[in-house]
Amino acid sequence: MSYPLYREAFEQRHNGPQPQEIEAMLGVIGVTSIDELIQQTVPSNIRLERELELPDPLTEAEFLARFKQLAQKNKLWKSYIGMGYYDTVTPPVILRNIMENPGWYTAYTPYQAEIAQGRLEMLINYQTMVMDLTGMELANASLLDEATAAAEAMTMLFGLRKKQERVVFFVADHCHPQTIDVLKTRAIPMGIELQIDDYTRFNPMDARVFGSIFAYPTTDGLVYDVKPYIDAAHEHEVQVVVVADLLSLTLLTPPGEMGADVVVGSAQRFGVPMGYGGPHAAFFATREAYKRNIPGRIIGATIDKQGNPALRMALQTREQHIRREKATSNICTAQVLLAVMAGAYAVYHGPVRLKAIAERIHLLTTTLASALKSKQLNTVHAHFFDTIRVNTTPAQAEQVRKKALEHKINFRYFEDGTIGISLGETATEQDVADMLACFGATLPGSLASAAIPTNLRRHSAYLTHPVFNAHHSEHAMLRYLKRLENKDLSLVHSMISLGSCTMKLNATTEMIPVTWPEFGQIHPFVPQDQAMGYRELFDDLEKWLCEITGFYKMSLQPNSGAQGEYAGLMAIRNYHLSRGDTHRTIALIPSSAHGTNPASAVMAGMQVVIVGCDERGNIDLDELRAKVETHSANLACLMVTYPSTHGVFEEAITEICALIHQHGGQVYMDGANMNAQVGLTSPARIGADVCHLNLHKTFCIPHGGGGPGMGPIGVAKHLAPFLAGHKVVDNGADNQFTAVSAAPWGSASILTISYAYIRMMGPLLKRATEIAILNANYIKSRLESAYPALYTGTHGRCAHELIIDLRPFKTSAEIEVVDIAKRLMDYGFHAPTVSFPVAGTMMIEPTESETKGELDRFCDAMLSIREEIREIEQDRADRKDNVLKNAPHTAATVISDQWDRPYTREKAVYPLTWVRDHKFWPSVSRVDDAYGDRHLVCSCLPIEAYAEA
Repeated sequence: MSYPLYREAFEQRHNGPQPQEIEAMLGVIGVTSIDELIQQTVPSNIRLERELELPDPLTEAEFLARFKQLAQKNKLWKSYIGMGYYDTVTPPVILRNIMENPGWYTAYTPYQAEIAQGRLEMLINYQTMVMDLTGMELANASLLDEATAAAEAMTMLFGLRKKQERVVFFVADHCHPQTIDVLKTRAIPMGIELQIDDYTRFNPMDARVFGSIFAYPTTDGLVYDVKPYIDAAHEHEVQVVVVADLLSLTLLTPPGEMGADVVVGSAQRFGVPMGYGGPHAAFFATREAYKRNIPGRIIGATIDKQGNPALRMALQTREQHIRREKATSNICTAQVLLAVMAGAYAVYHGPVRLKAIAERIHLLTTTLASALKSKQLNTVHAHFFDTIRVNTTPAQAEQVRKKALEHKINFRYFEDGTIGISLGETATEQDVADMLACFGATLPGSLASAAIPTNLRRHSAYLTHPVFNAHHSEHAMLRYLKRLENKDLSLVHSMISLGSCTMKLNATTEMIPVTWPEFGQIHPFVPQDQAMGYRELFDDLEKWLCEITGFYKMSLQPNSGAQGEYAGLMAIRNYHLSRGDTHRTIALIPSSAHGTNPASAVMAGMQVVIVGCDERGNIDLDELRAKVETHSANLACLMVTYPSTHGVFEEAITEICALIHQHGGQVYMDGANMNAQVGLTSPARIGADVCHLNLHKTFCIPHGGGGPGMGPIGVAKHLAPFLAGHKVVDNGADNQFTAVSAAPWGSASILTISYAYIRMMGPLLKRATEIAILNANYIKSRLESAYPALYTGTHGRCAHELIIDLRPFKTSAEIEVVDIAKRLMDYGFHAPTVSFPVAGTMMIEPTESETKGELDRFCDAMLSIREEIREIEQDRADRKDNVLKNAPHTAATVISDQWDRPYTREKAVYPLTWVRDHKFWPSVSRVDDAYGDRHLVCSCLPIEAYAEA
């Protein structure tokens, strides 16, 4: 006799609507089945003809058990390799309350400042920390990694140069090899010539040099005086980038005090695990004079409508969606969650403990060096912070390597036979003894003296703001973190229906392995036989993503969507060059494209030609044909988003791709909308040659308040030879091509999340896509009488997202799209995507993870707001003083003794009965963006500012 066994299917947990709810939703839409809806939505000529060949789905319990076995294939050895990656301690209060907390990791980029004040405060803490430690006037809220931050510095200075003949950038060869590799990648298509040499041979009198970059300390540990080189450079109008170690700057004179123009580096060792390469927040600090040129995002102070201090993202006109092909950078992702962790690390430890950590590391390093010297093993450099280079011969190095293997220790082995050793926060005296044993030496009886020159010791104060001196007990820190978290709306509160951003479930089971030590505590440059668990993960994930996209090969290196765009375009560029088609530099880009598309094309050395859209939001085929004909001989590629950025499956997509191919071009598909493709169609099926995948969208990596992200690319077979290699580690690509990111597999540790999602869903990924399309069309049907959809397909359907047109309200009621966005906060919702890709509209994407109940609450809120607008249209509400213009309403506002508004307090904050049970209170009133840009302050505000308010 057999017994039916119940299996807890993950798909039923991931997808929101239950069977009976689906039936009701189909009725509202006006179809009898999901199959009928899909037939009306996705063109039949691009539909896949078979199911996805993926492993059968595992339950959550089964997955965790199997994944633990895979994790154990990674070896947790002690790594002293350095090169920008160090063992660190994530304080448990930060691990549990930030890194493992969905209240922090499921929030979106803080574009809606009023419901993001907690994140913004920790980010301004991060900026202040970076500014204080580097001695610079301005810092952004993080970049992707140290190598790409250095490349951003180079391109910023290139754009600032006054003389066009200055095209040479001097690179000191003591920078990390992966940094030099990424600089090479970025320089070539932009026409920058790199001069890589010993720093002592820097010649600022060369009239062709516009900038230079020096490491401090160097990749092999040398601490030296950079100031003479900076001074010499400035005498000849050459600007200087310094790559600095943030922790070392608690002891060393900061580069800003030496006159540096830009300081970059990584905040990894501030409590962020190595994670086999990432994710890590890179820092970028510069002069205030460059505030309108700095890449990435700056958090700045402003005031709200009540005159109270508030925080916001400043100078947002620098974003790519405004400047497009004129943008100097395509960066649209900050590593927010990691910057938050690093900022919290500085808050928790404060200046005294940070310095103590640095001093301890330094003294252990000097003790190591001193003990080796007693065995006639001198260090190459007399002055260092945490890294030494031991003057061994190749034969000695081989003996040390064998001993190190016995002790399960990794050192850095240079080609000349010398050995590099870098110590991190976790190093102990016993660790030093074990290292010395590999050299046949023993631990001395006392610690050695410091090895930092007197003239380079830091004397200036840092982290003097009260926030860095008030939360050093765990109880105080816990309450501070919880206070910040409570100011922010995230997916733990309600749906975040951002079109193009796919804020879907980040399942707990997917997140659990991220903080396992087997994935977090591995240096990215360990011998690959120590990372066989990662190797298996990469192989499986690449195979599955190839199956999903229809492509031949994947590259997991790009660590953001924009980085993926760039990597894909560089593959296209190198493909054309390999065929002698040096003239193929034209990139055709629809006017509806993401702003990073044209910026990425320019960075890849291409010339952007915009193609318009027709009245239905599709690419204008007549205009496209004309421009293809005009640029046929020089056509490099078309960049296209599919489904379109207007939320529709364009039916002519295969014709469009074929047209490009007929004229020798390649088709780059932006994968932002893959959530509507998986299992139904694919980039290869429509005719694309390359596509990036936003793993932080379709494949469940959390947005983390604006990062981390991952943007791997899939390519057809003819483009596979042109994927990014890596200077330090063989990542399976052709290493004649340089890297696009610092680590060989990008932000490797968060690939575990997408791996988990695909392994637990298997072929049922298709069902997730169908439900995403169902949910979007349900919202469309519920709202269309009040908010018509701007674009639909032939059968009146949208894809997984829709654009609603709010422009008429500006005429009828003087209501702008921003007023509706702010009013949604009073109902407990984050606004959908505002004014992209069409000004005056909202783009709504519910994802498959939201239940019918949550969709209905959102629709009820939008319909209620429509009635509030109608009150204004009918003169039942004042056109200037109404619930929309005054939104959002804070608790402080409604409990004030002063209430002179022409509507009730209850209408302001409890507009529908269920809001009482779901109330989320914005912590500030509507922020004043213009005031913040006129009075830019991007460091921690003095406590008095809040006291006065």
